[in-house]
Amino acid sequence: MWRWVEIDARLSHPVESVFAHLEDPVRWPAFAPAVVVRRPLGQGVPAVGSRWAAMDRIGPFRFRFTDELVVHEPPRRVVWESSSPWNARVEYVCMPDGNEGTVVHARYEGNLAGWLRLLGIVPPPVMGRILAQDFVRLERILAS
Repeated sequence: MWRWVEIDARLSHPVESVFAHLEDPVRWPAFAPAVVVRRPLGQGVPAVGSRWAAMDRIGPFRFRFTDELVVHEPPRRVVWESSSPWNARVEYVCMPDGNEGTVVHARYEGNLAGWLRLLGIVPPPVMGRILAQDFVRLERILAS
């Protein structure tokens, strides 16, 4: 089942600060509660082709998959692809808003597999509001 959601979020912090969190999967558990862990599968600076062992939680269920960095254009754009069961692509585009802040355009899309297809019954606007909360939490982290 192919699904997508797009979000535009405004954060009151510079593009470089926001992008640093979006490009580094190890930081995601701090602001994205579905993310249990991201562990690099290799060493060195993240670059296109870098991969992470991943575990997410949806309700009481945990599942494992792999994330791969497919586009890395600091500090503007980063794109991740996830293996099954997400079969997903997540893109973050960071743009300065002119007031020392950042507008993030996020696009989440995927061909959900297995029981994750049940998420397909959640209307895209509702899923968008759920995912937008990650940016509210990121704003708090950046402010601390």
